[in-house]
Amino acid sequence: MSGTPLTPDEAARLRRAFDTVPYARLLGLELVSAARGEATLALEAREELMRMGGIMHGGALASLLDTAAAFAALSLEESSERTVTIDLNLHFLRPVGAGRVEARARVLREGRRVLTITVEATDPAGKLIAVATTTYLK
Repeated sequence: MSGTPLTPDEAARLRRAFDTVPYARLLGLELVSAARGEATLALEAREELMRMGGIMHGGALASLLDTAAAFAALSLEESSERTVTIDLNLHFLRPVGAGRVEARARVLREGRRVLTITVEATDPAGKLIAVATTTYLK
């Protein structure tokens, strides 16, 4: 059931899983919150993540949205299960030049083997900057 709070043990398991992702540390991703079937991650727009023109690189934004989706998926899994992205459809809506970007992921459908997840990213003003639909194999 999406949005149901995680138990303390489930939340701790998700936090431990997040802390073991070297790529998340490299980018500076932050796990803001999680519930069953949902996760919110944040990323500060900083110089190392910028492209020409002073806007955040699309790859950094894609990584943020994909990782938020992954943790929404992991919030539904048993500790021994793993997931992997099998499709990511991403639309960039407006550029980000500074501040904290948040990505909120929600599982739309959990099938026996495939999860469908949507993600919305917002800039510091709360404006929608990117949306994604992704599928994960479990």
